[in-house]
Amino acid sequence: MRVADLNGRSVAVWGTGREGRAAVTAIAAHKPSRLIAVDDSANFLSIPWEGELAALAPLAGGDHAFPALVTADVVVRSPGVPQTHPWMKELRERGVTITGGSALWMADHAARTIGVTGSKGKSTTSSLVSHLLAAVGRPNVFGGNIGVPLLDLPTAALYVLELSSYQCADLVDSPRVAVVTSLFPEHLDAHGGEKEYYRDKLNLLRHGPEMIVVNGADLRLRDEIRGLCDLNGFPPIPAGADDSRFRVEDEWIMCSDEPLFHREALHLKGAHNGRNLCVAMAVLDGLGVDIPGMKDELQAAVESFEGLPHRLAEIEDKSGLTFVDDTLSTSPYATIHAIDAYASRPLTVLVGGTDRGLDYAPLREFLTGRELTVIGIPDSGPRIIEALAGLPGVRTEIAEDLPAAVRLSRELTPEGGVVLLSPAAPSYGRYRNFEHRSEAFIEAIRESA
Repeated sequence: MRVADLNGRSVAVWGTGREGRAAVTAIAAHKPSRLIAVDDSANFLSIPWEGELAALAPLAGGDHAFPALVTADVVVRSPGVPQTHPWMKELRERGVTITGGSALWMADHAARTIGVTGSKGKSTTSSLVSHLLAAVGRPNVFGGNIGVPLLDLPTAALYVLELSSYQCADLVDSPRVAVVTSLFPEHLDAHGGEKEYYRDKLNLLRHGPEMIVVNGADLRLRDEIRGLCDLNGFPPIPAGADDSRFRVEDEWIMCSDEPLFHREALHLKGAHNGRNLCVAMAVLDGLGVDIPGMKDELQAAVESFEGLPHRLAEIEDKSGLTFVDDTLSTSPYATIHAIDAYASRPLTVLVGGTDRGLDYAPLREFLTGRELTVIGIPDSGPRIIEALAGLPGVRTEIAEDLPAAVRLSRELTPEGGVVLLSPAAPSYGRYRNFEHRSEAFIEAIRESA
């Protein structure tokens, strides 16, 4: 279904965030018979919905929200509306068509699109792909989950998109190039379980991409896509594994048997970021870029690439400690990558956030035989600490909040060590989002100095 197909139809846009606003603006231009915006939150009366938006689509909330949805021909679901929302099942049973803004956009632009998803690494990898393509004379527009909603993107010859599991779930067209960086349990409450999350995330691959590139070192990803995406006899291209064309070998980025440049050209820490770079290089290679012939240009581009906020962002402190903002590590698997990046230094890790019932056994297994301090903060922190109880070499503490955890970390971390906020859980309680938690972390560092 394309946006133009909504002409003359009754449409309800479910969600009033940036994705919902972009959908209203785009759909209104195609003259639906009715266009209404729906917000089912308790505070819908405080939503700033006025001016041109209100003129294009009146806002329905409270007792009017569900009737507005169920009487529509098509519901355009914002990514923030979970698949497990009780209204989703009822809408489907009543025959209402449900789609999303990303699916509407992809129907028109898939042939010019590189789509990147993954439980970890999708933001960095998609940013790298866009950055490297521009450096070798392939201008592109970058957007998606990381920034500009798809329906707000300008016209371009090439798009590079970061796509969340929520956006992937609605797609009925795959991008020309589909990329998956990693796969582990995440957002289970919004998808209904681990199996459902994998299904929705990997929906990116199910609708005829011309090329698929995956992190070949991720065994779970390899197993989940087996048999799913052998297209016209061409299997997915693995990158980052020991036997991949693009891999890290003896701290060099390799293209087959040729060293391209040293791993340190990429100023992002962690083995996982080396693999992200390999995935990005494999995408360029698949698009016909002469990697060996342009290795000087590519090295310069890699050296100029800056890490994204809230991902292993180092904050120097006059005490000699290094504080690291990794607040976007919202699962135990992401935290494992972060801890591994600082394995050579004395380490204190701050963990905790919204308790979504994640299994912390993999974190316990990873920390077996390691020496570090782990401090838990509300509300999942105590449960994480309990999961780590009794591990030799792992000191565990509980703090009442993030500022208290920062103060305690100053006492417990040896000089020259690292204090890593890698919470293994989403934001919680007093923090609106990851950015707000990051701001609170930086403020706590300053106040505890």
